[in-house]
Amino acid sequence: MKCIKQNISSRFFLLFWLAAISAVAQNKTKSETPPNLLIILADQWRGQALGFEGKEPVKTPNVDKFAKESLVLTQMVSNYPVCSPARAMLMTGQYPIKNHVYSNVNSNSAPFGVELQKDAVCWSDILKQNGYFNGYIGKWHLDSPYKPYVPTSNNTEKVAWNEWTSPDRRHGFDYWYAYGTYDEHDKPMYWDTNDKRADFKYVNQWGPIHEADKALSFLKNENDKIRKNGAPFSLVVSMNPPHSEYQTVPEKYYNLYKDIPLKDLVKDPNIPAEGTEQGDQYRKDVRYYYANITGVDEQIGRILQGLKDQKLNENTIVIIMADHGNCLGKHSEVSKNNIYEESLRIPFIVYWKGHILPGIDNTFLGSLPDIYPTLLELMGMKDKTPKDLDGKSYAQYYLEGKGEKPAEQYILGAISSNNVSINTGFRGIRTADYKLAYVRKKGKGEYVLYDLKADPFELKNIYNPDLPIVKKLQPSLIKWLEKTKDGFVLEK
Repeated sequence: MKCIKQNISSRFFLLFWLAAISAVAQNKTKSETPPNLLIILADQWRGQALGFEGKEPVKTPNVDKFAKESLVLTQMVSNYPVCSPARAMLMTGQYPIKNHVYSNVNSNSAPFGVELQKDAVCWSDILKQNGYFNGYIGKWHLDSPYKPYVPTSNNTEKVAWNEWTSPDRRHGFDYWYAYGTYDEHDKPMYWDTNDKRADFKYVNQWGPIHEADKALSFLKNENDKIRKNGAPFSLVVSMNPPHSEYQTVPEKYYNLYKDIPLKDLVKDPNIPAEGTEQGDQYRKDVRYYYANITGVDEQIGRILQGLKDQKLNENTIVIIMADHGNCLGKHSEVSKNNIYEESLRIPFIVYWKGHILPGIDNTFLGSLPDIYPTLLELMGMKDKTPKDLDGKSYAQYYLEGKGEKPAEQYILGAISSNNVSINTGFRGIRTADYKLAYVRKKGKGEYVLYDLKADPFELKNIYNPDLPIVKKLQPSLIKWLEKTKDGFVLEK
């Protein structure tokens, strides 16, 4: 017995000693070699549509493999599940009222100043100030279109969407290969770093493939022509699919799904019945939606392999995420900008070799504004974090898997872009077990309460003002409205 105790004691000492050496090595890495940052951002990819989650019959082999090495936060949400507001929260660490992006950026919202403010301090600005070389590839959608509108197809109708981002509005991004918003995925368009507003170019290639090619060139940095050699870097690769239009996906990805019986793709009880508008649309689009996700997954795999090939994976923080989800017709909702889980919940996978503890975490209630301060602390710049952020750093939880966690998530959306009325749409609180929201449509409002554990497909509104959970969450919602200076009015 004494011998066994000695062996256990010896093992404990050895493990402690190895852990101490590892900690010293990690601290040395942090202080002497700042980590690079790679964010791969997809548009309209719901968190349920991941192969390893097992909730939907979608094929994501590259992300599945990467998830095994990473921290997966399955309860991360897009707090305002629309392109521009979500992206602005990610970039500024602030909720939409404060950062002025409280509706999609287009010609309807432009007169009200809805766009990423020129004087906003984004995390990319902080990195630039601290010696980083920053790159951005793909969709931006944070600058208002102005007349004469750029002559692209999505600027010729009643509402204009697309716009060039001038160098003084790029928030510290040195390398720029991007566009505002444009949904012809099989013939995308881009502005290069030194292009003027009229110099955009079209590419006859599926957008994610082309953007992965550009990302690989950035990582390879052949002849030191793309990024500053020796400097730490950040790179955002912002892919538009699986955003609509779904049918422009390459045939090889669609062929993976074309022979799967429709009944195997349409199982969830929140999909409307066949013969209804959204039920039929779901059945028409679901194979294409999954095909886009699989195509994006393959490009993610290429980029991750490129990171390894350049021996950059040893000290690069990698985040794979989406700006918001997509109902695709579920709950009779055509896509996003609603309170349902398919709209709110997004993939969120974060990796930093030897630092971030891998595992699937089903309890951490992540929010987009928290990513900014968390990243700065992970990258050794906690003291550089601006004081006016709404988000909070959870860097230690990422590193150790323990400590303080958020108890709830504030959600909002559907603010009208035609007159940018703050008193429209929905506001709510999401917890691990419940979602309470006040939803106003066409001037009429009602409270909605879902039990996310007992009713994960959100089929039954159980709101009753006398329920204890309602009495707990309503005051919390009021506090969030006050905290974010939101003029939305809750009615009894």
